[in-house]
Amino acid sequence: MSTTDNAIASAEAHSAHNYHPLPVVVATAEGAWMTDVEGRRHLDMLAGYSALNFGHGNRRLIDAARAQLERVTLTSRAFHHDRFADFCTRLAELCGMEMVLPMNTGAEAVETAVKTARKWGYRVKGVPDGMAKIIVAADNFHGRTTTVISFSTDPEARADFGPYTPGFEIVPYGDLTAMREAMTENTVAVLIEPIQGEAGVLVPPPGYLAGVRELTRERDVLFIADEIQSGLGRTGKTFACEHEGVVPDMYLLGKALGGGVVPVSAVVSSAAVLGVYRPGEHGSTFGGNPLACAVALEVIAMLNTGEYQQRATELGDHLHQELGLLVGGGAVRAVRGRGLWAGVDIEPALGTGREISERLMERRVLVKDTHGSTIRIAPPLVINKEDLDWGLDQLRAVLRG
Repeated sequence: MSTTDNAIASAEAHSAHNYHPLPVVVATAEGAWMTDVEGRRHLDMLAGYSALNFGHGNRRLIDAARAQLERVTLTSRAFHHDRFADFCTRLAELCGMEMVLPMNTGAEAVETAVKTARKWGYRVKGVPDGMAKIIVAADNFHGRTTTVISFSTDPEARADFGPYTPGFEIVPYGDLTAMREAMTENTVAVLIEPIQGEAGVLVPPPGYLAGVRELTRERDVLFIADEIQSGLGRTGKTFACEHEGVVPDMYLLGKALGGGVVPVSAVVSSAAVLGVYRPGEHGSTFGGNPLACAVALEVIAMLNTGEYQQRATELGDHLHQELGLLVGGGAVRAVRGRGLWAGVDIEPALGTGREISERLMERRVLVKDTHGSTIRIAPPLVINKEDLDWGLDQLRAVLRG
């Protein structure tokens, strides 16, 4: 057996089968390229579901992590440390908000948002105890914890994991009328993705986000934007909400906030919202640890230059122009997305999304499928145009058969 086959067989034997990875075993990576254990180079067109917006082994992020590793990596929140205040201050400034509650993973940020919205509803809005409702969108993906899958419409995420957490109302994505009709005096929040990533990079109708903002203000309801995948430069803006000039009441951030180096997530909001917490009501041993703060501070500094947002805009325009040329020729049904992020619906007769991904892998391009014959394309924002074009050439070759 080859080194690759041995590694895959061992993983299959000794790890739970909660993922179905492509049969490639990565050993090293730099920028937009990954090298497998056989020494073959592959173009990364997934970027860790946007966790690697700044590329593999980004020197600024590695240097920040290495410097912090030599100082202190964890204190727990039992004590202050010298990177925490700067992290919270800079992230709040980036978001145009006041307070930060740091966690580790995206799912933790979503769980924190649910708790925050409920507590705000009881303490501030005056919703009767135990009656708080949160409106979410169908086809959402906010994580895989027990509470989060309770408001998923994906059978794979939900099946055999009940009983489910109550308190959520599901409405069609992009439908303001349905959202308005679902609101009651006990509604405390609307939780949506500005662009639905796992669903196939679904962009809502023009005016939808602005409409959600207007409706939530009108009804005294929190607008929570899950920007864990869409945020921090991916769409050509720091936040996807900016495409409609919208500022929510709360941002949920993760993935790229840790630069692909360490897991970092955060809930960012106003003092009026996050100020509902008292000591002991929520926490995380590793949330806001010194190593995470050091890396995230460098991420924030990089975003403040605007360089990565500009790259995502320019290369994203090129990506969508090239992908758009494939629509209607019998190979691609539709293309959606913003910036360096695209969902591509392949004609089912050509293969499933998994099969197309495997064929691309054979040509040394790594993408990931979702929902039938859809593939997602989301390269690191540091990719150059020549490499992007080479990756698109491989896609064209696969589609030609």
